Amino acid sequence: METYGKILIIAMPLFLLLILFEKWYGWRKGNDTVHTLDMVSSLSSGITNSTKDVLGLSIAIISYGWLVNHLAIIHLQSSWVLYLIAFIALDFAGYWTHRLAHTYNFFWNNHIVHHSSEEYNLACALRQSISVFVRIYALLLIPAAILGVPEKVIAVVAPLHLFAQFWYHTRHIDRMGWLEYIIVTPSHHRVHHAINPEYLDKNYGQIFIFWDRMFGTYQEETTAIPAVYGVTRPVSTWNPIKINFMHMWLLIKDAWHTKSWKDKFRIWLMPLGWRPADVIEKYPVYKIEDVYHFEKYNTPASKGMQAYLWAQLVCILLLVSYMFANVAMIKQLGISNLFIYGGFVFIQIYALTEFMDRGKYAWILEGVKNVVCIYIIIQKGEWFGSHTISNLIAPVLIGYFVLSSIAVYYFSKTPQNADSNMSIA
Repeated sequence: METYGKILIIAMPLFLLLILFEKWYGWRKGNDTVHTLDMVSSLSSGITNSTKDVLGLSIAIISYGWLVNHLAIIHLQSSWVLYLIAFIALDFAGYWTHRLAHTYNFFWNNHIVHHSSEEYNLACALRQSISVFVRIYALLLIPAAILGVPEKVIAVVAPLHLFAQFWYHTRHIDRMGWLEYIIVTPSHHRVHHAINPEYLDKNYGQIFIFWDRMFGTYQEETTAIPAVYGVTRPVSTWNPIKINFMHMWLLIKDAWHTKSWKDKFRIWLMPLGWRPADVIEKYPVYKIEDVYHFEKYNTPASKGMQAYLWAQLVCILLLVSYMFANVAMIKQLGISNLFIYGGFVFIQIYALTEFMDRGKYAWILEGVKNVVCIYIIIQKGEWFGSHTISNLIAPVLIGYFVLSSIAVYYFSKTPQNADSNMSIA
């Protein structure tokens, strides 16, 4: 947890700088694809996912180390070849995990958040799941285990493999010549994120595109079919925590409502999107039929409110970075403190994105959260060990929580002009 947290301290500002560069570049070219509310929602999703991983809130159904100990036929010696094999094995497993998520109802809940943005930009790459509590990923690494690839090599290569999937989430890079036959490019992944019938459920590759060509899931991007992004059942919220569980909630409700006992059990492993016939009739769910004519989700936000969202995003990143940099210290205060801090992060994200959704009681949630935080600071005289760094941190945070409450109340009660980014697909 601590090592991963320190990696994220380096990765987060780097990702943010690249997202800001993409926004600047799009603005300069007259094609800004990074809209404030969508971007904040995407980064908020990345923060919740990273926090969950640092807290270790998931278990593997079987560990990769166990597979190596019981299945290894040979043990490859440490060399660049070993790391290359590990990388290819991870990508092979990633292809099938990705394909599984797009195939069955149950597994889609773990992936819907990544496709939930109706834009396509670097920020949406950070929309990652917090709803995966039991991991089966190691089972797909059996080829690597048979070759005896050490667990520590997988541990080193896995974050690199994940971060290498960031760059191709952009509309500003066109075809890339001969590389289109080897690696996943922005063109390939634009197809994957599109909801056009011609593009649905294609191009599952994460780094190498030849898996799709090999297993029959490849689709080329064409100028005749401009990609439209999102999901066919729009999420209609900026709140990543809600998005993470909305598909599962729909499955639970459908299983409860259907009168067929057979459907109650089979709905979980039926093809993605399948619903019992009696439920479809009685409890219809909106689905986009014409991808070229629908209203994208948006909520009104004045320039002042958008400026506040940018400032709030920076503050949240600083607070999360403090947690990631001081995991060991916070644990020394008591392991419960680490989870309390993690809970604070989740509530902070929930309150912020509920405010972006123009939730009627968002200002109350923000106020209660900030009162509790101020109470913690006053009671302990610090913020989770902050006195070891500076005694100024606690009073600065009190001021931040007070100002945040005032700002959210003000913007909640002040009519907002429609965001100029609102558009019809």
